[in-house]
Amino acid sequence: METEEKTLEINPKECEPQECMAALLPVRDALEILSGRWKLPILIALSDRPKRFKEISKDINGITDKMLSKELKDLEINKLVSRKVYDTFPPKVEYSRTEHSLSLINVIMALKDWGTLHRKEIIGK
Repeated sequence: METEEKTLEINPKECEPQECMAALLPVRDALEILSGRWKLPILIALSDRPKRFKEISKDINGITDKMLSKELKDLEINKLVSRKVYDTFPPKVEYSRTEHSLSLINVIMALKDWGTLHRKEIIGK
């Protein structure tokens, strides 16, 4: 079975450096939004249902409360996570993935596939 080779719409040999860099801005944006150690694990922790802060913290081994709070705020700003505050005492807050975050499923799977190939190439596993 032959694999279809995909090419970037931008050929660095055929465009001026400024044009090429401008065309890659969406890629840089995406990498910046998802960069870091914790954003993808947070999205995965929220994939099955909305969760409270401590539930997310328990699901992600090694993350501090301060870092979780920061990353949740970043994900909320980028409309990948929503925060719902209930009018109760004590206040109840739940976090969930947004519809927009579901558009990342294919991206995450493609990164997983590439990461698997890369691991085999580099360390043979």
